[in-house]
Amino acid sequence: MILGAGGAGAYTVAQERAAAETSRPHAAAKPVLSHELPFNTKLTAKDIPQLDGSVRSGACSGSLIAPQWVVTAGHCFHSIVGTPDSGPPRYHMAVTLGKLKDSDPGGETAQVVDVRQSPVSDLALAKLDHAITDIAPLALPTAPPTVGEALQFAGWGSLSSTVVKPSDHLKRGTFTVAEIHDYTLGAAPTVPRTVENSPCPDDSGGPFFVSADGMTGTLVAIVNNGPACPQAGLENVARLDVVADWIRRQMA
Repeated sequence: MILGAGGAGAYTVAQERAAAETSRPHAAAKPVLSHELPFNTKLTAKDIPQLDGSVRSGACSGSLIAPQWVVTAGHCFHSIVGTPDSGPPRYHMAVTLGKLKDSDPGGETAQVVDVRQSPVSDLALAKLDHAITDIAPLALPTAPPTVGEALQFAGWGSLSSTVVKPSDHLKRGTFTVAEIHDYTLGAAPTVPRTVENSPCPDDSGGPFFVSADGMTGTLVAIVNNGPACPQAGLENVARLDVVADWIRRQMA
């Protein structure tokens, strides 16, 4: 505030207005959401049980595909011996959506309360404890991918293969479909890979998607595993079109 000639009087008026404002009821504030890729999802856990009785932390990436459902990698939810697990998770998995950086204000948060493991690939459907109604989910595909199709990648994975911890910002890259297999596809980068534009540890479940506006789109595939990075060769990712009907049945 700048006080010049007559500043004291102006300050008094401002105080009165502020007091009047505080006495009025206000509508609940809506969370501030990113204007880009708000459907992207960061999953973090701090109490994953180990065989020796200790716990560890872990992280994955994912995407919102319905108000109360997120798709991620199957191995993000597992038993104490590491096998993929369905049902209520054995540890608390926190979900953050609608951010590009951890430091961004607002966003949406939720907890995973139920998990459904795909019968054919390393993919899981995670149910949230409440519906996220102010973010447009990615659509499920209605047709198979095609060779040469352009895809975008997004994930919250590590920026190192040796010191593994989730990034504090969303990583993004561009790929094309190079190979198509029964339940997976091979994605080739369009530019030289770095840890910022390709999957790394903790990127498991990160979406490979098509979007024209950065706000909506279609989920084509997800990261099967968080590989060493940047890696050579194709990214092996799990197709969504072959499990789309199964996903719809789970959410019904």
